Amino acid sequence: MKMLINGEWLDKKDKIDIVNPYTNEVVDTVPSAEVVDVKKALKSAKSYKNELSAYERYMLLFDVAQKIKESEKEIAELITKESGKPINESLGEIKRSYQTFLLSAEEAKRINGEAIPIDVAEGLPKKTAITVREPLGLVVAITPFNYPLNLVAHKVGPAIAAGNSVVLKPSTETPLTAIRLVEIFLECGAPKNMLNLITGKSSIIGDALVDDSAIDKITFTGSTNAGNKICECSGMVRKSMELGGNDPLIILGDCDIGAAVGVATVGAFGNNGQRCTSIKRIIIEDNIADKFITAFVKESKKWKTGDPMNEDTKIGPIINEKSIVEIEKAVDDAVANGAKLLLGGKRDGNFYPATIVDNVKGDMNLVKHETFGPVAPIIRVKDIDEAIKIANSTIYGLQSGVMTKDIDKAMFIAEKLQVGAVMINEGPGFRAEHIPFGGVKQSGLGREGVKYAIAEMTKIKTIVL
Repeated sequence: MKMLINGEWLDKKDKIDIVNPYTNEVVDTVPSAEVVDVKKALKSAKSYKNELSAYERYMLLFDVAQKIKESEKEIAELITKESGKPINESLGEIKRSYQTFLLSAEEAKRINGEAIPIDVAEGLPKKTAITVREPLGLVVAITPFNYPLNLVAHKVGPAIAAGNSVVLKPSTETPLTAIRLVEIFLECGAPKNMLNLITGKSSIIGDALVDDSAIDKITFTGSTNAGNKICECSGMVRKSMELGGNDPLIILGDCDIGAAVGVATVGAFGNNGQRCTSIKRIIIEDNIADKFITAFVKESKKWKTGDPMNEDTKIGPIINEKSIVEIEKAVDDAVANGAKLLLGGKRDGNFYPATIVDNVKGDMNLVKHETFGPVAPIIRVKDIDEAIKIANSTIYGLQSGVMTKDIDKAMFIAEKLQVGAVMINEGPGFRAEHIPFGGVKQSGLGREGVKYAIAEMTKIKTIVL
């Protein structure tokens, strides 16, 4: 496949192999861009001047959504081939992406200002201020491997709905789905300079992609380390940073244990555990820990690894060798320091099985840092206060979940947790495309969720009459 610059599909002599994590076969190749290519893409996107009306932007995004829906099977198989995600989860991602673009289309019609009376204080004249929202201009969107369509949709959809242009840099691991999406935009009549796509290595083009006076906004999803580097490099440019997470599921003694087990298995092992909002820590009151763990281990044994194209597969291969080594090292370190391995914990080629580790302490690397894989560390606590203290004892603050039948306890914990969102009787991985999504502390800046992303991709102009 090729990259798109100013409406033309361009190739390069240097290539990047896109490898299927399950078969280790090369699915396709993409160009390895150079700095000069980035400059051309930025120049093209900067020349776009919000040439479509709100209605035309609505129709473009609506048509893109319909095209994604029509191409569901084709795109889902592409996602699975390049990411190793089980096919059923890829199909679920298609459905979410359809909704993201549909919501973006609808919101393109709702970008409104307000009228503000001036004479609300003594001595001010009887005038009226009106505000209008205008597009920022050029948005650079950088996306990760784990949701190669929907996380692109959450950046490109709102940006275009607001009247911006986009330079998209998808993950080097999974760029093929993003390229297919851009093809769909062109099929649906997108102006050639509205959307550019660059493929390449961050070590070569990363600085050029974020440090340019043409850029009006950077929206990035990825690791906290990479996010901090972007912030250091890019200076005073608007940014949305969706970074790492160390998301807790707090299980109280009065909860419905069956429901807690269901939430924990999906939350810890879904998407191969490769989500910023996966359950990274199960913090449980000790009085029900043994009963919960017995049921949790039994249910988790059903999460079998295998061919991600098989509909019965629950866990596919980990994205690459480096990632699986990091998971293995974190689990082994915890066990060596006194944690108890209850399930899994042994690598098999590119696979890491559903793994449960009990008696984990808050200072172990397994939970001190973000472990990006299908691992469920269990931390036992004596009461709510200790649960809150441990949940907050991290540099991250993305999302969280609380399992309890007591609404007063749930609201007390929700008030105390230092996170962007608290899910009651649900896991931290819950997300709807239209609600605010984002974290605090080292988990990021700003909010996604279509309406909220549009607000961050527009600027307010005040006019006084």
